Amino acid sequence: MMKKNEAGRRALPYTAPILSGKRDSKLRRLYDDEQLPRQRKRYAERAERLFAHYGEMLPPSVELEFFSAPGRTEIMGNHTDHNLGKVLGASVNLDVIAAAARLEQPEVRIKSKGHPEIVVRLDDPSALKPGDERGSSQALVRGILAGFQKRGHKILRQGGFVASTDSDVPPGSGLSSSAAFEVLVSTMVAKLMLHTELAPTVIAQISQEAEEQFYGKPCGLLDQTTSAVGGCVAIDFMNPREPQIKRVKLDLSKFGKHGYSLCIVNTGGDHKDLTDDYAAIRAEMVQVAAAQIRMGNTMPEYSSVKKKGAFDPDVLRYMSEAGFRKSIPGLHGRGLVGDRALLRAIHFYDENHRVDRLMRAIRGGASGFGEFLSTINESGLSSYMYNQNIFPLAHPDRQPVALGLALSEEMLRGCGAWRVHGGGFAGTIQAFVPNEQVPRFKSRMNKTFGKGATYVLNIRPYGGIKVF
Repeated sequence: MMKKNEAGRRALPYTAPILSGKRDSKLRRLYDDEQLPRQRKRYAERAERLFAHYGEMLPPSVELEFFSAPGRTEIMGNHTDHNLGKVLGASVNLDVIAAAARLEQPEVRIKSKGHPEIVVRLDDPSALKPGDERGSSQALVRGILAGFQKRGHKILRQGGFVASTDSDVPPGSGLSSSAAFEVLVSTMVAKLMLHTELAPTVIAQISQEAEEQFYGKPCGLLDQTTSAVGGCVAIDFMNPREPQIKRVKLDLSKFGKHGYSLCIVNTGGDHKDLTDDYAAIRAEMVQVAAAQIRMGNTMPEYSSVKKKGAFDPDVLRYMSEAGFRKSIPGLHGRGLVGDRALLRAIHFYDENHRVDRLMRAIRGGASGFGEFLSTINESGLSSYMYNQNIFPLAHPDRQPVALGLALSEEMLRGCGAWRVHGGGFAGTIQAFVPNEQVPRFKSRMNKTFGKGATYVLNIRPYGGIKVF
């Protein structure tokens, strides 16, 4: 650990231009003028902390590089991506940032603010294999490096990098701090180790595989794709190897009397014991898909994809919706799948249609905004009634998400929209609030769920990026 004065001296060529505003043109791509003073300090602090932790490993001529990856909000498509459905997501102006430097040594070291150091030694034959660290950031980094190796990039015994990171994406907020961290690390690996630019979809796939296979959390591609691509994007995952991505222009300032704001409310609750609840949603949808395969209710594309083996099509997206709906009485009557699984499958198909409807509403501009709000509310009701991810059954007395939705409906009925945000069961809700009502909305939510519980967000146009 380098002494503070020495670390500050080594960092000065980087911190001085940042703090004096000479890097503002780069920072303004990601942050508005109100945020700039805080972001200057934040980036400068990362440079100082990098030298404090790793200065003794770095040569005098070292060049620092700065990176950022955003959190994301899911606007529509609740729990559909893992069954190759459709989603509409947006990256937001809360992010994970890093100051980083290349190393000649074959190792990757990352020190995140408030967390233990991550160390992966690339001269270790087992470096890219899952270890006993499931559920940790170390596992994510190992999985990301393995994902690059799997795609033909030479990772082992290569020079690595060191990085100092900081996140202002609140953990457990439903804004996907984990995906932002994964995309940040994947972007740094591509730039610092491989000196290459990878397509955002590849960055997303590598990140998602790391979370599922190394970290141990089943997930779809929504979070990582939205964070990697940036902006507001509609994604169709029917072919997960090449998802269809369309950028969408959504400017909430143009609607209503004075515009609308996207608000996220952290209602509290911890996600750490909810992995089984999340996994059950995917598993039950797949159970319904398996029943459809046995009954021959597959789409024409199913056989060709199955034969090629490019990916597993045994999910609802490759099952006939009409065939499924006709099969419900038999599946229920014979008890072939649980009723909750049937309800979740209904949610899946209806949610895909809602994504299409929401896209049409957005294209309609001001004339379509009423449809936009009603579609968001319909999605929220479907998540509540059919997908059933508002509170865990293990703790029926603790329903902060449901309470947040009830308060939102009371304030926004007839003029706004509200729904569960992200995985659900605990954590956050999303609301589209008329700007003239934002102060009242924030006050009511913060009084209920605690100071700082409400975030007023902007859509950020960039995904994972080298800032300067």
